[in-house]
Amino acid sequence: MTSIFERALGSDFGRLHPRLRQRFGFDSTDRTACVGTGVMDEIWRGRAFTVPFLHLGATRNILFPERGRDVPFTIENYAYRDGYGRETVTFVRTFHLPGVRRRFDATMIYSPLRGRVIDYLGTHQHLAVDLDLTVDGTGGLHIRTGSQRFYEGLLGVRMPLALSGTAHVHEWYDETAGRFRIRVDVGNDRFGPLFGYRGSFTTSYPAAEAALAPASVRPLRESRRD
Repeated sequence: MTSIFERALGSDFGRLHPRLRQRFGFDSTDRTACVGTGVMDEIWRGRAFTVPFLHLGATRNILFPERGRDVPFTIENYAYRDGYGRETVTFVRTFHLPGVRRRFDATMIYSPLRGRVIDYLGTHQHLAVDLDLTVDGTGGLHIRTGSQRFYEGLLGVRMPLALSGTAHVHEWYDETAGRFRIRVDVGNDRFGPLFGYRGSFTTSYPAAEAALAPASVRPLRESRRD
């Protein structure tokens, strides 16, 4: 089987740094996971008007309003088959802020219909987001969000980008430091910067059951629509 990221990138997957190929190259049959542990040098948010929006997102583990520096961080990537038989990878990020622990949950699939990775955000997969993946000249991975859809029951609504955020993610491997580095910036063309973080981490690859993932990192509800 081929990982969802290799399917999306095609031949460009081979241009990733070898450590990123290892990190993004496994699937549910490989019986392994990737767990990153590190520190976010900075977590920031936009102007005061963004706070209610970020508080609302925090109720479903999508963004949060706190800011901080030198924040301990983990990211858990497990590959498994979801309830609809789709190859799925968890991206559960936990930020240990002073006095509070925040999570930013996502599960990703490859959609043959859309020809790209789809990112389901939050505990209930309310938001489905198209991801555009590119590889830079140093083997780093760039992710930019595109079309976004809101799903609740039978309701399916395309979210206008003017009313939602566009995320830019850059992840690369720092040979000198021996660490992965990541930068995430979420903004809106009209309202400006909304949320983001930057930091670094190291990874381990614990054994995992084939086609399974711990309940602690799986969404509470799955959406069948992409």
